[in-house]
Amino acid sequence: MATSAKSKESVTSGGSASFVQNLFHAGLYKRNQGRITRQVTFAAIAIAMLLGCWRLHLSADPTDVAMRIGLPAALLTAGLWIAYRVVNLANFADFLISVEAEMSKVSWPTKTELVRGSMVVLITILFLAGFLFMFDFIWAMVFKYLGIVG
Repeated sequence: MATSAKSKESVTSGGSASFVQNLFHAGLYKRNQGRITRQVTFAAIAIAMLLGCWRLHLSADPTDVAMRIGLPAALLTAGLWIAYRVVNLANFADFLISVEAEMSKVSWPTKTELVRGSMVVLITILFLAGFLFMFDFIWAMVFKYLGIVG
């Protein structure tokens, strides 16, 4: 009984040992829950890894094949695997599942409401920009008249 409690504690504690153990596990945690959120999160991490490896590829010496192709490919492979495992860690996956559940509860505006709201924001921004321009122009003229600004 004591070993069972200890194994549960090590799995749920989220310590570094469980993270390293999870890196070498290929299964999916709660496979059908939060799928879209996990896929989008993985895609964002993968794009960041891809761009970083591409930048490393471009900055390497063109004559050194290992640094130009080998290292970026190895880092990309390792990074994609770690990203895949991170989105399937129990704590992080539960968070992503909760995010997707909350997003499904959001009442999204209709197209008409979206256009109206956007027009209000754009008109307000243009009005404030004109208002600030007017104040800036007036203060510039006052400072020129007083000889503070040449």
